[in-house]
Amino acid sequence: MKMEASGALKELTGALGGSVTFPLTHSVNQIDSIVWLFNATTLATIQPKTADKQDNVIVIQNHNKKRVDFPRGNYSLKLSKLNKSDSGAYRVEIYSSLSQGPFIQEYELRVYEHLSKPKVTMGLQNNKNGTCVTNLTCSMEQGGEDVTYSWKSLGQATNEFHNGSIFPISWKLGEKNMTFICMARNPISSNSSNPIFAWKLCEGTTGKPDSIMVRSFLWLVFLFFVLVLVSFTLIMWRERGKESVEEKKRMDNHQEVLNYYPSSGETSEYDTISNLHKTIPEENSVNTLYSMVQIPPKGGNAPPTTHISRHTLAICV
Repeated sequence: MKMEASGALKELTGALGGSVTFPLTHSVNQIDSIVWLFNATTLATIQPKTADKQDNVIVIQNHNKKRVDFPRGNYSLKLSKLNKSDSGAYRVEIYSSLSQGPFIQEYELRVYEHLSKPKVTMGLQNNKNGTCVTNLTCSMEQGGEDVTYSWKSLGQATNEFHNGSIFPISWKLGEKNMTFICMARNPISSNSSNPIFAWKLCEGTTGKPDSIMVRSFLWLVFLFFVLVLVSFTLIMWRERGKESVEEKKRMDNHQEVLNYYPSSGETSEYDTISNLHKTIPEENSVNTLYSMVQIPPKGGNAPPTTHISRHTLAICV
């Protein structure tokens, strides 16, 4: 009598680079051999242990020897280091000398990638009476097999959810800002997009009040810095003017001192004596009178100048 399969097809999922176990449940008492197949090609054969022999496991393909294992003792197959090409149909056949046909169990394996962040693109935008209307589309750049999409809308009185990759939105200038998030799922993982703000999507046509405030603030900051720069320039110009005036005063005072104290290299000027042949009377200290005059300075800081004059008295005998 031919034995029937144990039940319905078993569907399994695995992650790329991970591992998966094909569970084997049977009621066969005496097993002669077990054969595992992948897409109708033999993957491994097992001859169970007997009283004088250990299990004899033969993996047909060399590249699968390090990936195939039977850890449970009931000959369930564990397949490691999964790749996309491992997806497909698997089958196990258990042969017994007590039955006319094998016990058969079939499996279907799908290997998936862990999802990255979904990408959101905006469709054509329509702006009428300050209302921004457009569609958002969510998609995966890679690993998009068996992916389902949904949307979450935040910012209203109650959060809204929408199924599908395309999400229509309508937002009016002045309304409370809304945030949209796309969520992508496959059988082994899920991921969400970066938050998308309604004002950001529509700022090219409707603008955003906050952006106007930001621009105004930036203008005020710019004008403040200009005012500081102009004030600093005026202060520096004024200080330089004061230094110039003080330097000029110092130069004038120095010139006056030079006028009162001629340098030793100057040539003194003398009055011309009209009659050179007349005998100049010999100077007599008794008949000579000296006078000393102090000339007050023009500036406040220079010392008074002393001028000495000599007068000769002529005494007639």
